[in-house]
Amino acid sequence: MKKFLGSIVLVSLLVILAACGGNENGAEDNQQESTEEEASGEKLDIIATNFQFNENEYTVKAGEPVTINLSNEEGQHGVAIEDFDVNIQGDGESTFTPEEPGEYTIYCSVPCGEGHSDMTSTLVVQ
Repeated sequence: MKKFLGSIVLVSLLVILAACGGNENGAEDNQQESTEEEASGEKLDIIATNFQFNENEYTVKAGEPVTINLSNEEGQHGVAIEDFDVNIQGDGESTFTPEEPGEYTIYCSVPCGEGHSDMTSTLVVQ
């Protein structure tokens, strides 16, 4: 009987762990697939640490596809740009095409600690 209960507990644990799967950073639902057309656009490598991005400002051209690649070097962070429906949580990428020139706020979309509200940057579309 003890072996049977032990087996049930083990199988239940495996099922629970499998349900919590996905990629290690939870970004599988936030990635958008790139097409060959998008591959010719601009690429932004954003590196997140506690509590900043590697650049204060990123500049791209209007009408050109942009692929953001997010890498977390310290802590768990995300990248969001509301005007372009970008929301990457954890390491991942997203592709969009900004049509209108202007300045857009890039911010951390994962509550990451005391400096979270200061974790912003600017996307300049020319």
